[in-house]
Amino acid sequence: MSDIRARQRAYWRATLRLTSILLLAWAAASFLPGWFAEDLNAYSFHGWPLGFYMAAQGALIIFLLIVWIYDQWMTRLERRYGLHDED
Repeated sequence: MSDIRARQRAYWRATLRLTSILLLAWAAASFLPGWFAEDLNAYSFHGWPLGFYMAAQGALIIFLLIVWIYDQWMTRLERRYGLHDED
């Protein structure tokens, strides 16, 4: 019984760590381009100021990447701890 409990704790710790890291990435993608827009606008990306691009498109791409990483990583964690249901 204690082995199952230890595996559950390890799984939960790994899940919390992943979620925390991805939430920090989400917060950075959401707020940093706005705070540093003037500095970012000194550079251009495909003819658009980088600050504008990050606010309009870059953050959305990062959000999709975060969701994809979460899915891939959680599938790997579930397999490692024996919780994955094969489709």
